[in-house]
Amino acid sequence: MTNRILIIAGETSGDTHGAALVESLQECNPELRITGIGGNKMRDAGMDLLYHVKEMSFMGFAEVLRHLPFIRHVMNELKSWVEQNQPDAVILIDYPGFNLRFAKRMKKLDLPVYYYISPQVWAWGKNRLKKMHKLVDRMFVIFPFEEDLYHQHGVETEFVGHPLVEEIREVRSKTEFFEEIGFNPEITTIGLLPGSRHQEIERHLVDMVEAVEILRKQYDAPLQFCLAVAPDRDPQEFDLASASGITLVQNRTYEVMQNCDIAVVSSGSATLELAYFGTPMVIIYRTSTLTWWLGNLLVDMPYIGLANIVAEKKVLPELLQNEASSTNIAVEVLKYLRDDSYRENVKSELQEVREKLGEPGAGHRVASSICKQLYGKSV
Repeated sequence: MTNRILIIAGETSGDTHGAALVESLQECNPELRITGIGGNKMRDAGMDLLYHVKEMSFMGFAEVLRHLPFIRHVMNELKSWVEQNQPDAVILIDYPGFNLRFAKRMKKLDLPVYYYISPQVWAWGKNRLKKMHKLVDRMFVIFPFEEDLYHQHGVETEFVGHPLVEEIREVRSKTEFFEEIGFNPEITTIGLLPGSRHQEIERHLVDMVEAVEILRKQYDAPLQFCLAVAPDRDPQEFDLASASGITLVQNRTYEVMQNCDIAVVSSGSATLELAYFGTPMVIIYRTSTLTWWLGNLLVDMPYIGLANIVAEKKVLPELLQNEASSTNIAVEVLKYLRDDSYRENVKSELQEVREKLGEPGAGHRVASSICKQLYGKSV
């Protein structure tokens, strides 16, 4: 009988993290058929796609509400697939709004449910921790503080390290990179990372560009600015930046992160990636009024930036909603530029954040644990 596993990763980041998991699962059991929701990377690793992540990536409460009929349709289709194909287990990757509801359905079918990259219940749903042990057979967490938190609530949990440690590429030297983009390695460089989604770019780009103009006027030494453009974005979305003399660098985000001296970044996993490279940053975020209002009702965390959350203290400045103005962005960047001790202290704190992310091989460890439980062997 063919062994089957269903995996659901509803976002681009989940596709990236899930690819290593798919490869390791198939290394463990070459006869295994893996099916589910993912993207190009999971497909290329050998997973059969029922839906692509680009169909599932909804940002903010308002957008989710608009797509509820489609979400219900996908949920029902997946349940029917499970009933027809009887997989050995379901593996859920992040994407909590969908995956936690799906986990509830799967437990009613008495299927093993594994969760890789924990729902951030520590931020927006601590009351749900008591219910998690009923929904998940084993939780694989990527932050060390999550392991104790879940154990306290009876959830079988394993810290596997953060997949970013494995995925981040050490890139070419600053001299080589700057020569290619026409930059002077002796001039202080500010990196701009407005986000990868259209809504994020739309809400962040204007203030970033205006902050650049302020910095040029207020800092008494030359500065050069580059903006990281995600691979799937049209450079024309950033015409405002290029018209202001900001260099656009597409599909080379890690090189921007590693080689800039300071970054202005949209809150998200990019803050951890910059922390890995030890790059001081200013974290900003704007969203719709409705999403912000609902978020304030649901989220109980002192920080929004993942680098600050992992540090368990406010290492980096955060400018949210109306605070994310061009003036405030410029003020925070100038603090880094003018205060060497402050900048070096932040770099030291970021090194500690990097160490907390663990060692490479998160996906491999998840696959080994699951294969041992299901098939009696590990990778």
